[in-house]
Amino acid sequence: MGKRRNVLLIVVDQWRGDTLKMLGHPLIDTPNVDALAAEGVTFARHYTQAVPCGPGRASLLTGLYMMNHRAVQNTIPLDARHTNIAHELRHAGYDPALVGYTTTTPDPRRVPAEDPGFRVLGDVMDGWRQVGHWGLKMEHYFAWVAAQGYAMPDNPWDIWLPEGQAAELPGATGAPSRIPAHLSDTVWFTERGLDYLRSAAGKNWMLHLGYWRPHPPFAAPAPYHDMYDPAACPPPVRAASAAAEAEQHPLLRFYLDTVERRSFFHNGRGLGRDMDEAEVRQMRATYYGLISEIDAQLGRVIAWLKESGQWDDTLVIFTCDHGEQLGDHHLLGKMGYFDQSFHIPMIIRDPDASADATRGSIVQAFTETVDMMPTVLDWLDRPVPRACDGRSLLPFVREGAAPPDWRREVHYEFDFRNVFYSKPEEVLGLSMDDCALAVVQDERHKYVHFAGLEPLFFDLEADPGQFTNLAKDPAHAPAMLDMAGRMLDWRLRHAERTLTGYAASPDGLQSRS
Repeated sequence: MGKRRNVLLIVVDQWRGDTLKMLGHPLIDTPNVDALAAEGVTFARHYTQAVPCGPGRASLLTGLYMMNHRAVQNTIPLDARHTNIAHELRHAGYDPALVGYTTTTPDPRRVPAEDPGFRVLGDVMDGWRQVGHWGLKMEHYFAWVAAQGYAMPDNPWDIWLPEGQAAELPGATGAPSRIPAHLSDTVWFTERGLDYLRSAAGKNWMLHLGYWRPHPPFAAPAPYHDMYDPAACPPPVRAASAAAEAEQHPLLRFYLDTVERRSFFHNGRGLGRDMDEAEVRQMRATYYGLISEIDAQLGRVIAWLKESGQWDDTLVIFTCDHGEQLGDHHLLGKMGYFDQSFHIPMIIRDPDASADATRGSIVQAFTETVDMMPTVLDWLDRPVPRACDGRSLLPFVREGAAPPDWRREVHYEFDFRNVFYSKPEEVLGLSMDDCALAVVQDERHKYVHFAGLEPLFFDLEADPGQFTNLAKDPAHAPAMLDMAGRMLDWRLRHAERTLTGYAASPDGLQSRS
C-alpha cells in the first residue's frame, strides 16, 4: 500500500483575513492556528471571489469565478452541470465527507420546486457525503443540545441570549450567551468531525470541516465572552459619520440605511450604522472570543490526527467563505466592495518533506479562493478541469516562489439583486441584472465597475482606508483606464471554457489544455 493521502479542508464562516496574529493583529489569541501557520504557509493577500456565503462557497468548491458559476446570491441556484472538488475526488476513489454546510440552492431543472431546499438560504452541494449537517434550520444541532439535558427555550435561537436577558437585546454586550461552552455549535461541529475521522481511520479520506463561527449572532459562551478587553480592540476604520460615509456611493448609502442590528445581535434593535465606538469595540471583543473558541476546538482535531498517526499523511487547508465589516465604514456583515468583506485567511500545511523549506513563511502575492480546488488536485496528482479558474498554490508551498506568470492583481464580484431579506432594486432604480459590480485591485489601485451605477476608483497608497473616490478626477483617468482594461482582459481570459479546448479536425477530435 502506498503512502496515505488525506485532505482536511477547514472552512470557517465570516473570519476576516486581517484577524491573524502572523499578519500583525495586535490582540488575537489563536495558538493552534498560529502553530498550523508555523508548520505551513500563510497567504497574506488571499481573497474570496464573492460574498455572501452561497456565492463565496460556490467559488471555493467549484474553482470558478462568480461570473462563471452564476450562483450570484444566497438563494440563487447553482447550475448542476458544474463539477466541484467533491466530484473530482470521487474520480480518485475518495468519498468526500462534509461537516457543516455549503449554502447551495439546488438546480430547479433537476430538483422539484416543492423540495425543502428551496425554503432556506441554501442546502448542500452535490457530491458530498453528509456526516455532520445540522439540518435546514439547525434542528439537528438544537436536538443534540436538548439530548444533553439542556432545557431548550421555546425559541431555540434564544440560547444565544445572555442568561436572564429579556428577548429585546439592544446590541453588543459583554455578557456570555446562556448556552454553556461544552454545548456550543463550535463543539457540535468538532464532535461530528472527530466522529468521522475515527470512522475513516485506515483509508484515504477528505473531510470538509466547517464551522459557523465567528458568524453572528455575536454572542460568545463563557469563558470566551470576556477573553478580550473591548478598550484594547482596534477602533473601526470609518468616516466621521454614517452620513459622510454614505456620500461615497448610492450602494453604500443603501446598506447604511437598511442593515439592522437584529441580524447580528439576537433580537437587537436599530441600524448597524448607529453603533458608537464603544459598541463596536465590544462587538469586536465578542467576535475575537468566538475565534478563540474555534481555535481551541481545532486544537482537539489536530491533536487527534497526531495521536492517530495521520498528521504526516494529511494536507491541511484553513480558509473561510468571506469576511466581515465589523463596524468598518459603519457597516455590519459582508457586502459591497470593501476589503473587510472579501479578504479572508488561507493557511496551507503540506506534510511532505518537499515543503520543509517554506514552513512558517508568509506569501505576499495575490491569491484567490478559486485556487483551493486546483491545489488539492495538484497535491493528489489529479488533473485540474479546464473550466477551473484557479491555479495551484503548491509552488508557493514547495518552492517558496510564485510562478513567473502569476497574477498581479485580485478580482472579486458582488451581486446585490433583491433577495427575500434585502430589496435594493427599487431603491436604486435598477433591474435585477444591473445589480452587479466587479473589482480589480492591485498593490496601488482599486477599480470598482458597476453594471448600472457610477464607478469607484481608489489610490490605495494614498488612501488605504478607501474613503476618497477618484473616478471623476482627470489626473487619475489613465490609471483607471488601465485597471478597467485589465478587468476586461480578465473577463475575456476566464470566460466559461469547459469545451473550448476541444476542436473537430480532419483527423477527428482534438484536445488542448
